[in-house]
Amino acid sequence: MTRDLNRLLRPTSIAVIGGGAWCAEVIGQCQKIGFSGQIWPVHPTLRSIGGFSAYASIEALPASPDAAFVGINRNATIPVIAALSARGAGGAICFASGFAEAAAESNDGTDLQGELLSAAGDMPIIGPNCYGFLNYLDRAVLWPDQHGGLPCDTGVAVITQSSNIAINLTMQTRGLPIAYAVTAGNQAQTGLAEIGAALLDDDRVTALGLHIEGVGDIRALEALAAKARRLDKPIIALKVGRSDHAQAASISHTASLAGSEVGARALLARLGIGQVASLPAFLEALKLLHCVGPLSSNRVASMSCSGGEASLVADTAHGKNLSFPTLPPTQSKALRATLGPMVALANPLDYHTYIWGDLQAMTDTFTAMMCTDLGFGMVVLDFPRPDRCTSPAWELVIEAVERARDASGVPMGIVSSLPETMPEDVATRLLSKGIVPLSGLDHAIDAIELAATLGQPNDSPAPIFLGTPQGHGVMSERDAKQALSAQGVRVPQSRHAQSPDDAVDMAREIGFPVVLKGEGHAHKSEAGAVRLNLASGAEVLDAARGMGCDTFLVEEMITGAIAELLVGVTRDPAHGYVLTLAAGGVLTEVLQDSQSLLVPSTRGQVQAALMRLKIAPVLRGYRGAPAGDIEALLDNVMAVQAHVMAAPADEVEINPLIVTPHGAVAADALIRTGDR
Repeated sequence: MTRDLNRLLRPTSIAVIGGGAWCAEVIGQCQKIGFSGQIWPVHPTLRSIGGFSAYASIEALPASPDAAFVGINRNATIPVIAALSARGAGGAICFASGFAEAAAESNDGTDLQGELLSAAGDMPIIGPNCYGFLNYLDRAVLWPDQHGGLPCDTGVAVITQSSNIAINLTMQTRGLPIAYAVTAGNQAQTGLAEIGAALLDDDRVTALGLHIEGVGDIRALEALAAKARRLDKPIIALKVGRSDHAQAASISHTASLAGSEVGARALLARLGIGQVASLPAFLEALKLLHCVGPLSSNRVASMSCSGGEASLVADTAHGKNLSFPTLPPTQSKALRATLGPMVALANPLDYHTYIWGDLQAMTDTFTAMMCTDLGFGMVVLDFPRPDRCTSPAWELVIEAVERARDASGVPMGIVSSLPETMPEDVATRLLSKGIVPLSGLDHAIDAIELAATLGQPNDSPAPIFLGTPQGHGVMSERDAKQALSAQGVRVPQSRHAQSPDDAVDMAREIGFPVVLKGEGHAHKSEAGAVRLNLASGAEVLDAARGMGCDTFLVEEMITGAIAELLVGVTRDPAHGYVLTLAAGGVLTEVLQDSQSLLVPSTRGQVQAALMRLKIAPVLRGYRGAPAGDIEALLDNVMAVQAHVMAAPADEVEINPLIVTPHGAVAADALIRTGDR
């Protein structure tokens, strides 16, 4: 069910229920920010609160309120919510805690959260256990504490699952205009994605930032991402927390490689939601996206008047998905005419101090650096302390950047190497000019990389697969291979043997050399239950007798290996089915070289992920060695995915998938459904 949150989030009348300090603060904050609508305190005995006449009940209000802040205890909250719903209120903030988030501590059998939802009916509620929201566009705040934001005409919306983090974000001094700050609480009724969709509907919102502790509804998040694509409004997320998602490393390597954190990354990437790793990067990315939007490419030009700064830019960007293209002759010629013979021309560029204070020379230099195929241009500039220094020459740099941006049409920003050397008033002024003020080099580079990633084409993804596994237990390797083979996975020729002597007969049927595996071990290699390249019946018999097993699997020996891969799928209840590709065999744990996608993924997406592996050069043919059969490899991966979608399981793993110049073969396989 999709609820209309417009009245709640953009109210013209606010009811404040409760007489405590929190409720008085809501009224005070509304007055402080200049809320122009009606404020109606509600209390059964107090005659006035915060200078406003109080009403004895919801029924006594002069009209149905657009929004209500319910700042009373959890038990009293439920009948008040019912009364607001009956009165036709636009929605309510439930401040009290102690609902579902405290259910584990309650032994009385009550379901307060269920009672709350029943009381609300179709009326939207946010929370419980949340501070509410700040609407800086319309100066409407249902917020029981101080905050650091200011009214704005356009800006970014931020939703957090932590009220304290929301307060902290409003205290930023980076110049970021925040249009809305909303706390979601425990999302009893209205989830983070539903709130986000309502905020994106506001034309004044330019981008959306999500602080996510847990993904509650994958389908709702998919719908939010689809709306963002339609509206061309980017979303970024700071995902925190690690779950106890099945870490079944004793059964397979896939689970340990594809834990919940990996599943979250794969989910956000699949939906086209940019992910950051810290609150500073969160703010810087939102600022860049608010000012110029996603970038057209990852090609960047950097300019500074110091060789140390140019080197710092290069080092900070090392390993990031950013490109600082070399200067072609036409650029070098134009730069040489401005900078003279003493400056080494490169990107990042150290233009030295020869032209410092020369507006025209700086304009010509910055303009010459800004090729039209760039995604972004950055000028490193740290501003002096305003309390001890003056900065008239720095103003010339701002003007030169503005002129170069206008001449080239390429988005540009001014980046301070330290966060504190980008004063808030300067950042605000730069934003008004359409120049991105980025505070701190490390997080600026993170923001630029993210904006470049979001600027790449992103077709509407297929719905994430959420099938439910059926059955219980772990299949034998032989049965797992048969099941995968039915979907097109290539497996070795094999025989099942009931004794060591039987294993010798089976080996002769297959033809030497063979592989012998003792059944009953999850990790056969560690248990000494795998012997390779057995070339005679005597070797097979000796190996079988030494394994301490009753039954055996005899397989053809796959030769000519180019590489060994792990291909696995793990069911992550929070994020869907995670498809993991990794260096396989004995290298799985050593290299920790893996890429993860969500099921279903296209063949092209799988191939791109394979090419991001560290062992990709080996697959392509390294130093004259033959290349692996990539098409056969892809056939096997897609067959594994097809099996999972046809017969959902908690884990499916091939390790290793042996890739040769002329094929790819699953040498070992595991399928687990339910508890092991």
